Amino acid sequence: MDITTERLVLHAIDRDAAARIVAGEPSVADLWHPDYPFADELDPLRVLASADPASVHPVFTLYQVLRRSDGLAVGGIGFFGAPDSDGVAEIGYGLVEAARGSGLATEALRAASVVAFAHGARAIIADTHPENRASQRVLEKAGFTETHRDAQAVHYRLEPGSAKRVV
Repeated sequence: MDITTERLVLHAIDRDAAARIVAGEPSVADLWHPDYPFADELDPLRVLASADPASVHPVFTLYQVLRRSDGLAVGGIGFFGAPDSDGVAEIGYGLVEAARGSGLATEALRAASVVAFAHGARAIIADTHPENRASQRVLEKAGFTETHRDAQAVHYRLEPGSAKRVV
């Protein structure tokens, strides 16, 4: 399933694509920014690459963030599995440095959130490092509310109706 916005395509990553990304071996059809992928994206991709295909949720999965203008992969966004028994899904995201600062992360986060709510999530949570003010601002612009903070992270939550539509 792909999610399309004004400037982006969030392209669902299948097991084969996850394996290529982890190996750093793009196919001829893959267009990756030279800094893609980044290190903290590799662990979730490894899990996806080795997952039983039947266990991969078609919506609550990992996505490449592609610019619509040229198809270039400039980051990733994804869910850490389907919503839990309370309907809460966790999301993470990141863009290569060259793609930051132009609202692309907010656009991707808003779009993924709208789709998650349309597919049964009752809330979405995310966290970021306390010193990562840019990521905190992305979450806030996408409608997330800070719930608490500790020495390791600032925690956010988004409820239905708070997600700002971009799709």
